[in-house]
Amino acid sequence: MNDVAFSMAAPLPGPSPEVSVSIDMVKRGLIVAPVLIGLCGLIWGSDGAASCAYAIAIVLVNFAMAAGIVAVTAKISLRVMMASVLFGYLVRLALIFLAVYLVKDAGWISLPALGATIIFTHLGLLVWELKYVAMSLAYPGLKPKPSNATNSASNAVSN
Repeated sequence: MNDVAFSMAAPLPGPSPEVSVSIDMVKRGLIVAPVLIGLCGLIWGSDGAASCAYAIAIVLVNFAMAAGIVAVTAKISLRVMMASVLFGYLVRLALIFLAVYLVKDAGWISLPALGATIIFTHLGLLVWELKYVAMSLAYPGLKPKPSNATNSASNAVSN
């Protein structure tokens, strides 16, 4: 039999779906950014718009860093990946705290706009991405887009 041995010390084979999922989330974040910035501008003025743009940048960098940590460390070993994800989470939280702390007293910052955007953008992008992530081992990461042949066959069956 051709059994594949699983080892915590071995690199994980195959592509990293985390990178494609994160890139997709960043694209969606960039799509929704003008709407969020405009909304914060209406509520909190120009300081709110600037704070919102800063918060969106923080969130998108956070998602990109998370994917990068998994993609790089999965090629080393599962143990390294798990430790890196745990400590990377703590480091990313510290970086978010530092990014907010450094500008908290700046004249252009609106803390309610900054905080609301960080929270709702994180949650909103994660929930939005759930629609596009495949919950299957056959297609880890993003769901494959249906081909034209599949669409034609399903249309013929439904007619």
